[in-house]
Amino acid sequence: MSKPTKRSFFLEVKLEVVARFLAGETKLDLAREFDLSSPKLIETWARIYRKEGEGGLRPKRPGRPPKPAQRGSNGESELEALRRENARPRTENAYLEKLRA
Repeated sequence: MSKPTKRSFFLEVKLEVVARFLAGETKLDLAREFDLSSPKLIETWARIYRKEGEGGLRPKRPGRPPKPAQRGSNGESELEALRRENARPRTENAYLEKLRA
């Protein structure tokens, strides 16, 4: 027995269903025509389309989104923070060498 999987739909299909729904066709008729699991799915697609536009209906990559670059407290990158941290001992050494001379 095979495990049922979640169906995915192409962007063009979603856009066509949403456009026809917004034009006045009923959810039930559209769900039957496109063999959708539930008319509620059309409402969800229409809500996403109204809120985010066409981009909201595009398929998303599975998994957790990638982490943003590591930033310090004032928005600097980790490399910039390390360079700033290394600059202080250098300036202290240069100052001490001048005092010895």
